[in-house]
Amino acid sequence: MTNTASIFLPTGAIRVIPGTPPDKTDPPFPWVGLITLAAAVFLSVTSEMLPTGLLPEMSRSLGVAESQIGLLVSWFAFTVVLTSAPVAIWTRRFPRHGLIIVVLVIFAISNILTAIAPTYELVVAARVLGGVAHGLFWSVVGAYAGHLVPKKQIGRAVSITVAGGTLAFVFGVPLGTAGGHLLGWRLSFVVLAALMLVGAVLVWKFLPPVARYSTGAPASAAGKAAGKAAGKASGQGGAKIRQPRDATVPAVVLICTITGITMIGHYSFYTYIAPFLLDGLGVDLGLIAPLLFAYGVAGAVGLLLVGTVFGPRPSLGLILGLAVSALSVTLLAVFTATLPVALAAFVLWGMAFGMLPPLLQTRMLHAASPQIRDTASAFYTTAFNAGIGGGALLGALLLDGVGLEAVPFVYVGLLLVALVLVIVTDRLTHQRSRVDTPPARAGELSV
Repeated sequence: MTNTASIFLPTGAIRVIPGTPPDKTDPPFPWVGLITLAAAVFLSVTSEMLPTGLLPEMSRSLGVAESQIGLLVSWFAFTVVLTSAPVAIWTRRFPRHGLIIVVLVIFAISNILTAIAPTYELVVAARVLGGVAHGLFWSVVGAYAGHLVPKKQIGRAVSITVAGGTLAFVFGVPLGTAGGHLLGWRLSFVVLAALMLVGAVLVWKFLPPVARYSTGAPASAAGKAAGKAAGKASGQGGAKIRQPRDATVPAVVLICTITGITMIGHYSFYTYIAPFLLDGLGVDLGLIAPLLFAYGVAGAVGLLLVGTVFGPRPSLGLILGLAVSALSVTLLAVFTATLPVALAAFVLWGMAFGMLPPLLQTRMLHAASPQIRDTASAFYTTAFNAGIGGGALLGALLLDGVGLEAVPFVYVGLLLVALVLVIVTDRLTHQRSRVDTPPARAGELSV
């Protein structure tokens, strides 16, 4: 049988030999550890997006245009793109548990520096520091959930972890913004820094450590002994043997490509959703915040569906999420003159898109071998943030070139491209599994 990596999910028969002892019972689900991770994610995403809510106050205080304050999010995102993979590789031999604690402390320092910075340039420097920490944070956290649970529970674990990001949009950024309006934007960053330090203590106390994997090295003493024995057999003594390339790399690259396409499409439209709601649908300015809150709550419902229904079936969930997102955005763009239909489509879009990030990350963790999960998570983070920055840029070009009304249709086109890639690769995977999996012999049980 050839050594073909199964893209996304393993398929085919699992052979059980009669007389072999049954598998051990799965360990208890690590609720406390995963909720602690979710809290860390909540703080990280709140730190990333808080300037968008405090834009007018920061603009007046620092003496720069509001557009420059908006670019603080871009500085943050593109720093993640440039640094997440190399920093993850550089730190791959460090304990994962300790890295999360260090990253939260760096987040706290970044927010304190932002709060006390007297000039815009120093605020940018503080945000760049936070972006470096954010990229490393996601490369570690994305794989951490997969290390805490058996493979069949990865979808459930990821949905709990990602819930922290969803709650940051629903509660974290609005509360930080309200506090900034009342007490000043600098105090909001100080409070967030203090919460980061509390989060570091919680991680230290409640998050279980996990095994550290490093690419290219045997993961166990038995693996090392086997490598030495093979070296002696080949006449090379104890010389180091070059390890073959991990067979799951192509699958990870493909998932990151699908992620990048999906996020470029999403942020080309969502970045400019406020002017679309105002000018395209004609809603009042006072309804923007409630509508965005409803969108966030719908995203939380989508996340709940991942954890309860689609976690064990990420292929089906991802196909449905992409298809329903494309359908709802099409309805939103076509029925702009029929407000009830458009608003229902808007909320449905929020629910469908809320399913996509955890499902994409679940697929990536299923596809990547344990040895490359941390590095794969770093590349996934890079693709995700490149999609954020690239999507905002694409939306701006479309806005200036062809007008706002064309943006949602471009988004739908990119969603369909991602959907086709998912369906085609699923079919190829099933075909390979049927070819590579031998039929069960007599006396063996296929499940």
